[in-house]
Amino acid sequence: MASATGAVPLARKPRSVDLTQVSVWDNGKVVRKEDYLAAEEPLEIRVGAKPLSVTMRTPGHDRELAAGFLFTEGLVRGRSQIISLEENQGDAETNRANVVRAELAPEAAPDFEKMQRHFFAASSCGICGKASIDSVRARTLKTPNPDFRFESKTLLQLPNALRESQAVFGRTGGLHAAALFDKAGKLLVLREDIGRHNAVDKVIGWALLEDRLPLATTVLLVSGRGGFEIVQKAIVAGLPIVASVSAPSSLAVQLARELGLTLIGFLREKRFVVYSGEERIKKD
Repeated sequence: MASATGAVPLARKPRSVDLTQVSVWDNGKVVRKEDYLAAEEPLEIRVGAKPLSVTMRTPGHDRELAAGFLFTEGLVRGRSQIISLEENQGDAETNRANVVRAELAPEAAPDFEKMQRHFFAASSCGICGKASIDSVRARTLKTPNPDFRFESKTLLQLPNALRESQAVFGRTGGLHAAALFDKAGKLLVLREDIGRHNAVDKVIGWALLEDRLPLATTVLLVSGRGGFEIVQKAIVAGLPIVASVSAPSSLAVQLARELGLTLIGFLREKRFVVYSGEERIKKD
């Protein structure tokens, strides 16, 4: 709605962090204070004018999230099939810029009758909306770079680099992170999100838009568990090694072993567990 001067109000740009009032109970005393919360808002991804998917995410790097989603879910095969990605500015009262509209090459046009049945992603799970896990595994996925090797001592340094770069987590304690490291252990990119699969899509979307795919000589580290959807997305992006600071799921281990991905869990301090692809990890 226009103001008295005739100007149309701009959409509020979604923020990754919100402030709230809380009561802190500490040793019998109650203190009122402001606290930070990780923001969570829906993002609708459209192809042309048609809605494709809705995901609950932490605002920020939405174009990367959309690009990563389109790629890891198999709608596009490369950067050249994405003609444009535009963040919808919306208005102050409705979607608050929570829309990314993609224009795709004609050969990448999705079958919307099938897509609408499959794509609703909640922040806890990237594949909850799929018709079945079999529909994911049926895709043509290739074994990642078999010649890539990574030093174990360098691997042990990655969690500290991840934590030191988690700006929003440091204030809220409520976000997952995904980060890419090169073969020397240098941090290439880190993204945070309330959904672990969204953080991975943001990282892969960054690589897609920067023409860095396949990620054949990099390592992906995630702050939570290594679930099936993360392993699947990593294989699509050509990643040879995926590590997590927590445990992987049984299905993630099975898929990693079937397709030759190196999957590492419980990467903390001086210890980690290799669930598949041990040959890529070089001993000291």
